[in-house]
Amino acid sequence: MKFLFGGPNNDLLIKLNFYKILLSNRKEYMKKTKIVLLIFISILFVRCSVQRQDQSKDKKSKEENAKLHPDLQRHEGVLVNKKVNGYNGIWYMNQPLDNEYKFKYSGGLATYTAKHNPIAIYRKEVNKTFFCYGGTDAENSTLHHMVSYYDHETGEIPKPTLVLDKNTIDAHDNPIISIDKDGYIYLFSTSHGTSRPSYVHRSRKPYDIKSFEVVEANKLDNGKKVPLDNFSYMQTWNVPDKGFVSFFTRYNYPADRTICFMTSPDGKNWSEWKRIAAIKKGHYQISAVGNNVVGSAFNFHPDTKEKNGLNWRTNLYYVESSDFGETWRAADGTSLSLPLTSIENAGLVYDYYDEDLNVYMKDITYDNENRPVILFITSKGFEAGPQNGPRTWRTARWNGTDWEINDITTSDNNYDMGSLYIDEKGSWRLIAPTEVGPQPYNPGGEIALWQSNDQGKSWEMVKQMTNDSPYNHTYARRPVNAHPDFYAIWADGHGRMSSESRLFISDRDGNVSMLPQTMKSKKVKLK
Repeated sequence: MKFLFGGPNNDLLIKLNFYKILLSNRKEYMKKTKIVLLIFISILFVRCSVQRQDQSKDKKSKEENAKLHPDLQRHEGVLVNKKVNGYNGIWYMNQPLDNEYKFKYSGGLATYTAKHNPIAIYRKEVNKTFFCYGGTDAENSTLHHMVSYYDHETGEIPKPTLVLDKNTIDAHDNPIISIDKDGYIYLFSTSHGTSRPSYVHRSRKPYDIKSFEVVEANKLDNGKKVPLDNFSYMQTWNVPDKGFVSFFTRYNYPADRTICFMTSPDGKNWSEWKRIAAIKKGHYQISAVGNNVVGSAFNFHPDTKEKNGLNWRTNLYYVESSDFGETWRAADGTSLSLPLTSIENAGLVYDYYDEDLNVYMKDITYDNENRPVILFITSKGFEAGPQNGPRTWRTARWNGTDWEINDITTSDNNYDMGSLYIDEKGSWRLIAPTEVGPQPYNPGGEIALWQSNDQGKSWEMVKQMTNDSPYNHTYARRPVNAHPDFYAIWADGHGRMSSESRLFISDRDGNVSMLPQTMKSKKVKLK
């Protein structure tokens, strides 16, 4: 009975039951542990497998990216913010040709394109002209977004600031500059197409180029804020008491090059995009701001079997708005419904399609009556060489009733680019590479100063500004509110092979100064 109900044997039974339970729990524990380990190993295997796949995809993506044309490769830009010991521009070429001229266009393209604006801005508050350009390293292996200024009080320039390494050699990604009412300097870093991101940077202090910070820009899309991280051929103007207006291109939206418009009160928060035109394969546009008016001039790309896409561009159009982009009209006041999608529309300035001529947009400004004046070149084809000449420089001016179109001169390449100036007395000036350079039929040449005193009806070359140059000069750009001492900025470069590229400025009278390629001191007085 003691064995069953008490005594030492009962203690033994309790111990045996305890160990039995413990052993059972341990087996259960081991079983659960094995399950957990199996799950962990399975997860680890899956993660490693996914990681290997991701690495393989990443490697494949990088390999595929490397196979792309450099203009199409995707790379992130890098904020740098450091001083550089001199002024050197990017050399760039596009579309090799099987002839002696080598490329469709090429050369020192630090101030390229005509559809990038502004490049320079004069601010009387500090008596300085601020400017940007596409720079590079010693090997011309990457595009640097550079900012600097010219001090009109001292005649000096500082070492330029390298704001962003764009990680491409495509000069279509060149920067543009804008300045708000408080003096903050904005740098808009454009992109060629949609393969690379675009950026907005702002100076940390007003009128100060030492350091820039990223602006997390956004735009409205169906009423929601989304990142503003891709734009091409950007043209951003600051309008007093209103903010910024931007004309730009969006690829495949739906045309290959759809031209658009947007506004912002502060450079960070942008409106919904408004399509201006999407005719056939799209457009190249140039823009300007007048007295209570903003306007865009553009061509279009046909889509016929014989002429299809970017190498064919023709016709001349103009549209404008006097209410910050809410409504649009033609020069004669005819109301327009945007986007324009038909070749024939009220914004048509002149039909060059029927004349079988290409149209290359160069510049646009407003005269003293606040009427648009457009500068452009016409030619017979896209390829470099004499067979597509003459390349005729023309102006189209709205006289209040009709468009007056007049010839200025001729040059030898479609991508010769200069700027039009109209002063307070009504005198018109053109600074452009109209004279034959050391590499004939390649973009640029020798820079000349032309003048008209009858609203473009007749022109006289006042001065050839450059002579006996080793390289072609091109893309002479007009600053906003140009000061007489800093009237134009451009770069040079060899037209048929990679070379150094130097930067130049000129005054109103056509006197030229080269910016120093190397600087030992913080500032240099220009000669």
